[in-house]
This record gives sequence, structure tokens and C-alpha cells, in this order.
Amino acid sequence: MPAPRTVLRGALVVDGSGGAPYRADAVLDGGRISTLHREGDPGPRPGGGRLLDADGLALAPGFVDMHAHSDLALLTDPRHEAKVAQGVTLEVLGQDGLSYAPVDDATLAALRRQLAGWNGDPSDADFDWNWRSVGAYLARLDTRGLAVNAAYLVPQGTLRALVLGWEDRPATPAELDRMRALLAQGLAEGAVGMSSGLTYTPGMYADTAELTALCQVVAAHGGYWCPHHRSYGAGALEAYAEVVGIARASGCALHLAHATMNFEVNRGRAGELLALVDAALAEGVDLTLDSYPYLPGSTTLAALLPGWATAGGPAETLRRLADPAARERIRADLEVHGSDGCHGVVADWDTVQVSGVREPALRPAVGLTVRQLARRDGVAPFEAFARLLVEDGLGTTILQHVGHEENVRAIMRHPAHCGGSDGLLVGDRPHPRAYGTFPRYLGTYVRELGVLSLPEAVRHLAATPARRLGLRDRGQVREGWVADLVLLDPETVAEEATFDEPRRLPRGIPYVFVNGVATMDDGRRTEALPGRALTRRSASARPA
Repeated sequence: MPAPRTVLRGALVVDGSGGAPYRADAVLDGGRISTLHREGDPGPRPGGGRLLDADGLALAPGFVDMHAHSDLALLTDPRHEAKVAQGVTLEVLGQDGLSYAPVDDATLAALRRQLAGWNGDPSDADFDWNWRSVGAYLARLDTRGLAVNAAYLVPQGTLRALVLGWEDRPATPAELDRMRALLAQGLAEGAVGMSSGLTYTPGMYADTAELTALCQVVAAHGGYWCPHHRSYGAGALEAYAEVVGIARASGCALHLAHATMNFEVNRGRAGELLALVDAALAEGVDLTLDSYPYLPGSTTLAALLPGWATAGGPAETLRRLADPAARERIRADLEVHGSDGCHGVVADWDTVQVSGVREPALRPAVGLTVRQLARRDGVAPFEAFARLLVEDGLGTTILQHVGHEENVRAIMRHPAHCGGSDGLLVGDRPHPRAYGTFPRYLGTYVRELGVLSLPEAVRHLAATPARRLGLRDRGQVREGWVADLVLLDPETVAEEATFDEPRRLPRGIPYVFVNGVATMDDGRRTEALPGRALTRRSASARPA
């Protein structure tokens, strides 16, 4: 669909630079911002094309979700209202070291099972899994257009699965060479960097040397590394220090995924993380980070398992859960020692709440904590945990109530901070951050609490991420730049999604434009699919 000429009249421009807002008429033409006619400028006000009265609305660059799990949703749900309605115009996929390219047939089958709790698993009858490489996946995204633009990170865990399977051992030199070659190929085909999930199998089995060798490839291609590091709990600072050290040694740019300090052991310790970040920046490490503005986290129930219990893949995990000796060892790791999957912290079953199940018969468990589920069934909490994993084929998703408000606020103030929803779009009651992250920043943390000013927040949510991605003409409202834009009401914008009703759309964001085409128009989702797959070097969308 060609981008029509549109005049946004009388908007308060919050341009993404962090500077003071100003009033202007903005002309969108051919997918770009052709004119910004400031209030008081000489000459007639722009006309021609569609005229929208933007009085009372703020015009901002479209928001970038730096940590999205829409790898399949963009293909299975073209409307994608969860993100479009928030003002998101670009999502970064391939997160946490696990996604669907590059793969072979066997690796894809195992990943589909492992990632069902994150992304669902559409059947072969309903969905064409017709890609295997990064380039083919990006081409698939471009086949009919997208609700938003999308960028992709090569997932390090997927590389390891493709080359080593789910084995818990160091890579041989030949295997490392193959992973490096596959990574280089994915980057050459359009990926913007590499992600890791260092509490998820099989990526967690990589040691520091292996990760450094891979990051050297990322650096050579001008990309960045986005690690979900080894611990957000008992070993959080050590885990952050490891990835900063890898970035320093490899020369690779670093973006810390959902950077926070969780669990009781880290209450009030955000300052220690930020001191580490500032020291790295002072040393010349190219470092950014993202966070979501909520306290609970969200993942799969199987993610809490110790790494040794998931070696070999999903079938081996289920076999161990059925073996009494292995099951008791798992229980001890979770309840006595602190599982690496649970960030080195002893499991608190009161904080682990079921948010979604694969098997419909298990839906009565949704909304219950593991301890509540155990009481309902008259069993010990670990028994309830293990039963649910087995009965649901590892497809259960959870909320973990482990965050701290003072940490959340401190981290979002940092100049290197970006917004990332980390939102899962599947499940019966997913985390509301999938539908509410960006309006929550603007409503709760800007208007109500004053943690950030509106110009600061827009810089964090648009300009800083675009710079991280190397996009030279996105992320700000500037003449000649791509018209990825959002018109919002600063007085009313807010999330409506709650933990009880997580799929409610936000309010106060009536207009969103992707590549100059309206995807939200007067508060309603249009049928337009103007988004495209973006590469790090693309200053505009890839051609369809």
C-alpha cells in the first residue's frame, strides 16, 4: 500500500532527542516526514492530502520493543493489536537465545516443542514452516507485509542446538567453527546481532570462551549481543560482570536483556548494577539495556528446572521427571540448593503462578500459584510442579512475582535504558506487559509518578533503541526521516491490561503510522500491513 500524503496539524512534537517539545504541522509523504512547519514559521501552513487535527496530541517517533516474542505472532495474527495499539512500530525478535532460524528439520521440531509456552505451536496443517535460514525467515516476514517493522537476532541457543543438540558439554573446535560460520551467515542475511538465553537450554551450556568467540563474529559484522545472562537472582552481579567482560574482550556492542535485579536477595540493589554499567561505559564498552515497567517476570514453568535436567532436549527432560531418582535430585536442586534455572535461588512456590497451559483440561490451574495448586490437589508443592510439567508436556507458562519497585524505577532512569516488553502473547492469562508496557511507561511513570519526563521517556522508547539498531533515519521526528510515528494524548494515555484481564488494549493512543501508513486510525486498527523486516544497515524498510 503506497503511503498517502497526510498533514498532522498542530501537534506537540516530542521529537525523541530529549529536548523541549514544540508545536508544528507535520507532513507525511511517501513514507517519510517531508515537512515540519513549526508554529510561527513564515509561509502558509502545509495543506494537501488528508488533514488530521492533532491539537492536544503529542507527536512522537514510534516506539521500539527491544525485547519481543512475536516471532510467530507476526505471521499468525496479522492485526497484531497487542503491539500496534501501544504505538509500537518496530519489534526485535529472536530473543533469549531461542527462536526458529537457522534450523534443520530435526532442530525445528524440538524447538517448536520447547518454545510452545512462549509462542504457541501452530500445526503443519494451519501454518507453513517453510524457512530454515535467517534469510528465508526474514523473507517470510516480508511476504505479505507486517503490522510493525521487525528486526531479528540470531539465537545462540538455536545455533548450539543445530550443531551440538542439547548436550551439556563444551563445543569442540570444529563445532565452534561451524557455529561461527552459521552466525556469520545469519548476520550477512540480515540479522542485527545475536541473542543468548544463559538460563535456558541449550544456550546455558556455553562457557565464557565460547560466547566470546561468537561475539567476535558479531562485532566483525557491526551487530550487537543481547544476553539474558546466567542469573537475575543470587548471582546477578557476577552474571552481569561476565557478559560485560565478554563484550570488552570481543569488542562487541552489548545490550542487556530485561536488565533488572530480582528476588529478595537483590531488593534495593539496582545501584550496584548501574555502577557496573557506568564503569563499563567509562571504559568504552558500547552498552545499552532494556526493561519492562512491572514487578513480576514471566517465563515457562520448565525454565525453573536445573540445567542438567533438561540436557538432551524435551524428551529427555520428561524422562527424568518420570524417574524417581532424577526427580528427587531435581527437587533438591529446586528446594534446597537453588536451581540454576531459578537463578540460584531456592524456589518460593508462593511466587510462581500459572499463567497458561497447553492442554485445555489443565485450565483450572491457571491463576493458581504452585503452592495453591498443591493444596488443591493435596500434594507437596514440588509434586504439583512436576505433575503439571509432565501432564502439560512442558508447555506451561508462569508469572514469577520476584521484582522490586525501587529497582525498576532506578534502572529506567539510566540514560542507556530502552523499553522492552518481553511479552508473551500466548496462554490463558499472559503477563499484561505484552499489551501494556509502553502506555504504562507514559501513563504511570511519566504522568503519575514523574520518574521520567515525557521527552526523556520518548528518547528511551524510540531514539535510543533506534541508535542501538543502527537505524540512521528512524527513532526521531525529523524532516526526511521515516514516518514511524505515534500520536498520543499525554493526559489520558495509560495501559488497560491487568493481570486478571491481560489482553485489554490501552487508551490515549489514537493514531500510529508505520512507514507513513496508518495502522491505528482514530483509535481503531486499520487493515494495513506496512511493516517490513529491517536489517542493521537498512535506513528504510526492505523492499517487499
